[in-house]
Amino acid sequence: MRDLEKQYTSAELTSVNAPFFACKEQVKGQDRESKLCESIEAAIKRSGLKDGMTISFHHAFRGGDMIINKVMDIIAAMGFKDLTLASSSLASVHDPLIEHIKNGVVTQIYTSGLRSKLGEAISNGLMEKPVHIHSHGGRVHLLQSGELSIDVAFIGVPVCDRFGNANGHEGRSKCGSLGYAMSDAEFSKYVIVLTESLEEYPNGPASIAQDQVDCVVVVDAVGDPSKIGAGETRMTTNPKELLLASLTAKVIEYSGLFKEGFSLQTGTGGASLATTMFLSEKMEEKKITASFGLGGITGTMVYMLKRGLIKKLLDVQSFDEFAAKSLGENKNHIEISANQYANPSSKGAAVKQLDVVVLSALEVDLDFNVNVITGSKGILRGASGGHCDTAAEAKLAIIVAPLTRGRIPTVTKRVNTIVTPGSSVDVVITDQGIAVNPQNQALKEHLIKAGIAVVDMQTLYERAIRLCGEPKEIAYTDKVVALIRYRDGSIIDVVRQLA
Repeated sequence: MRDLEKQYTSAELTSVNAPFFACKEQVKGQDRESKLCESIEAAIKRSGLKDGMTISFHHAFRGGDMIINKVMDIIAAMGFKDLTLASSSLASVHDPLIEHIKNGVVTQIYTSGLRSKLGEAISNGLMEKPVHIHSHGGRVHLLQSGELSIDVAFIGVPVCDRFGNANGHEGRSKCGSLGYAMSDAEFSKYVIVLTESLEEYPNGPASIAQDQVDCVVVVDAVGDPSKIGAGETRMTTNPKELLLASLTAKVIEYSGLFKEGFSLQTGTGGASLATTMFLSEKMEEKKITASFGLGGITGTMVYMLKRGLIKKLLDVQSFDEFAAKSLGENKNHIEISANQYANPSSKGAAVKQLDVVVLSALEVDLDFNVNVITGSKGILRGASGGHCDTAAEAKLAIIVAPLTRGRIPTVTKRVNTIVTPGSSVDVVITDQGIAVNPQNQALKEHLIKAGIAVVDMQTLYERAIRLCGEPKEIAYTDKVVALIRYRDGSIIDVVRQLA
């Protein structure tokens, strides 16, 4: 100070040190509770939400989500209009959104999935603007590119502290990984965390960190974890699904990739879960350990981790209570963001290290193109998810599906909607035969050498038609109700309104 006094007058010195003096006048500790908000409505007001903005939600609770409908009802009551809804996915529990679309509260949607009455209503022309259907990795790509710019993110979590440190593997309603919410927290302009339990600061480890959060609201409930799987994560006793699982495990075993340190991703559903168990037996027999399991993690993958059959799990979404519990207890069960999982423009997406992925399908056509978004009647009833992300990057992309479902063929001349291009698919496994993509001759040779019968897709198609007959063409109008975005943001197909 004495040196400064020699160089400056008293007035000049006060001006130079103005920020210092202003800081000294503040009351210590006054900001410690500043992020806490007494209600969702107050938090929305604080966020500066305006008509025409974009809001986002995550789907860690899937069918058990209690946040989207609650927040949207409040937003509608507050009079907001013309909003873009950017939820990482939407489930049947979100059918009440139909009224918010009819009333002009929501006029645009970005999502990975649409189902139930909401999907049907949109398929019948509910919205003026087409829905953007993206993959999980593609969503982060859209966020990074700036096309999808989130103004306010609403993130529901079981536990959080007053400063915003939150996770999903503790508390009453454990949902496990917050992999999709992590991307929202990173890219959104304003982040509101809704929590069931306010923990002592600092709450850790934090999936959503304090420096990403603007506001914290305590609510009664954020989700019902018992509905995360909603029957999709049950172990099957269906003979057809068990046959598919056995064939899939056999294809993996003789693919040339089944060796020490291989990596894999298997999904939910009876056949996928059974595949994991069949594969576990083969791994134990041959004393093979996988380097990592990836994606949406189920209890069967946790079982493999505990048995030492997999060294690590990289979890972007926990599909059941076993996975959610394991994430909080096992240091080798690692939470990753959607960016780390599958974003094609990420510096390090885990799918680029993936050897084997097992995927389902609503339809597969003669060119191996896969549809997982529209049903046999052309109605939106599924999700893109990580389907095209994993198929594009895995060394072996396996599609598993029954040849027919009831009187509906799964193998068709051309799928209703392309979500994953045939160039990414290596093999299609049905209960009536296995077809290998002609571009993967090495795999075909491996399987034939192992005594596994291989047919072409034309043969599978003819078998399906003999059983079901040729399906009637679906009648559409010219209006586009959904754009199918590939993982790089390009439009790979469109869905038209039903006639």
